[in-house]
Amino acid sequence: MTTQQNDDGDIEIEIWSDVACPWCYIGKHRFLSALAEFDGRDRVNVVWRSYQLSPDTPVGERRTELDALVEDKGMSAEQVRQMFGHVSRTAAEEGLRLDFDTVIAANTFDAHRLIHLAGDKRDAVVEGLFSAHFGDGAVIDDRETLVGIASRAGLDADTVRAELASDAAADAVRADLDTARALQVSAVPFFVANRRIAVSGAQPKDVFLQLLTQATATPVN
Repeated sequence: MTTQQNDDGDIEIEIWSDVACPWCYIGKHRFLSALAEFDGRDRVNVVWRSYQLSPDTPVGERRTELDALVEDKGMSAEQVRQMFGHVSRTAAEEGLRLDFDTVIAANTFDAHRLIHLAGDKRDAVVEGLFSAHFGDGAVIDDRETLVGIASRAGLDADTVRAELASDAAADAVRADLDTARALQVSAVPFFVANRRIAVSGAQPKDVFLQLLTQATATPVN
């Protein structure tokens, strides 16, 4: 697939992910490691796009992630624990702590709204959501929990509380979900450079470096 730069030479990387997805957390850090080594990193604009792995999860149900997977996916508890162990070990290699004993299954729609509302604090909010969900056992479909995450990222708590109580950014989240369907995104994380070339999954750093390098190429007619 050919690629092209924007007219101003910038590279836009859109990342479809869900903050309740451990591989998205791992993929985020691998991508950022690649970006830190990329010579043209100052020209890269990262755009976080919404995706929901479990959009039907009831808000406020507060099941453990283990119980949710056993009940919803038909997996045995032992299968789930083995999967958690594998993901946790992989995350640890990236310096990330995943404590699946405390992870609470959540509906992430409001969390995605918060990312859209975060403005120039969005990167800190994304990291805060991942860390709270996977490391702290935070209930990320509780709006006061989201207000706390936003506040720690530097946003005004009262403003965020009012925005979450409204429908603010709901249309932006739905637009991301619609675009994901149009692009036939079926798994996350999913990385798209300038809407021309894509990489799916929590790939090794070298794969992301290749994506960034290819995104600087001029189009081939």
